[in-house]
Amino acid sequence: MFRIIRFLIPPKAWQLPAFIISGSLIGLMTYAFYMSNAVSYLSDEPETCVNCHIMAPEYSTWQHSSHREHANCNDCHVPHNNVVNKYFFKAKDGMRHAAMFTARLEPQTIFIKEAGQEVVQNNCIRCHTKLITDAKLLVQTDMFYDHFQDRQCWECHREVPHGRVNSLSSVPNARVPVLSSPVPNWLKSFTENK
Repeated sequence: MFRIIRFLIPPKAWQLPAFIISGSLIGLMTYAFYMSNAVSYLSDEPETCVNCHIMAPEYSTWQHSSHREHANCNDCHVPHNNVVNKYFFKAKDGMRHAAMFTARLEPQTIFIKEAGQEVVQNNCIRCHTKLITDAKLLVQTDMFYDHFQDRQCWECHREVPHGRVNSLSSVPNARVPVLSSPVPNWLKSFTENK
């Protein structure tokens, strides 16, 4: 144990630079954690999704859909088979989103990736199992069951729950929650007095 600790402590000549570099890295990570509102991603609140402005059309169209009453973003877009998989998927997907947004690589039109498509399909089935297995309904849709394994739900239900969202310009007057300022109140009051 002491060998490991001794190994981590730099020689005397390097202690001050190592302390400055370590402090800077910890400070930058803390700042990034705070500015990204990272704690909000642990929740299931739909407002979290509009931390990225590019998600405004998706949020707005969901807000005006019937799904709003029964499902939030994570109900459809995150696996629900176990807690570990749920948070692993959220972390993996969130890191990809954050990296793309930080590097300004986000596309004008968002398309769901293959892993996300599988999750959404499984969640459609999870929530609507009674609808797709009810014998009375299947009588009227006898073709449905034959093609069920080969098709995605949104091939027919194209506008559920996001309507025809295909770009930021598709809902120019979208009303979404305004993000709060990351500037602390004490700093705002300090700068307003000058």
